[in-house]
Amino acid sequence: MAHGMTSYVCLPCRASYKQPYPGSHDHDRVCPRCAEPLIHVGSAFAAPKRRDTAAWRTLSVLLHAGVRFHKSCCGGPGYRPRTLSEVRERMAYARATGEPFAQALVRRELP
Repeated sequence: MAHGMTSYVCLPCRASYKQPYPGSHDHDRVCPRCAEPLIHVGSAFAAPKRRDTAAWRTLSVLLHAGVRFHKSCCGGPGYRPRTLSEVRERMAYARATGEPFAQALVRRELP
């Protein structure tokens, strides 16, 4: 039986690749275009279009904060901000309340 596939992204190239899940003996994966390390983002990831620089910038903030797109049972990965303004709102909320940045990013609504 074949293993499932998951997504990896290269932020400099703005490219997404479906590859098998990492195994215990796998080495780090590299981008076939630029040879930079790929970031494992999860199986519930949908890549933005390459020319959508704002969406890739938002994605970069999410990934650098440690937010990934793994399925969680039937609900999918949950809420993820799609615009830079949503990210800015959540950053301000995290600074004001002391909530961890990654946790504030995945909060659906701000109080």
